[in-house]
Amino acid sequence: MNEIVIFVTCANKKQAKLISTKLVENRLAACVNVLDKIKSFFRWEGKIDRLDEVLLIIKSERKNLQRIIKLVKSMHSYDVPEIIALPIIGGYRPYLRWIDESVM
Repeated sequence: MNEIVIFVTCANKKQAKLISTKLVENRLAACVNVLDKIKSFFRWEGKIDRLDEVLLIIKSERKNLQRIIKLVKSMHSYDVPEIIALPIIGGYRPYLRWIDESVM
């Protein structure tokens, strides 16, 4: 299976919308779900921090990962944006075929 899911947290809805739109327009992602108002707790620069963020769930193929990382980094406001890719190990075959057909 070549399909992957990528998680990216964004600072706000505007940033999330811009990144999501660009990924789909450029056929790097078949679909991006935008989950608003998530609470993130993390350690940064030696202290515990927490933020309200927006989570992107990006469906694509492994071959596009480096291009997705490059695009996200170029549009993102964070110094070190969260960009985590996970393999899809199974799923509804027609949906997985749709991902394959939707990306370049």
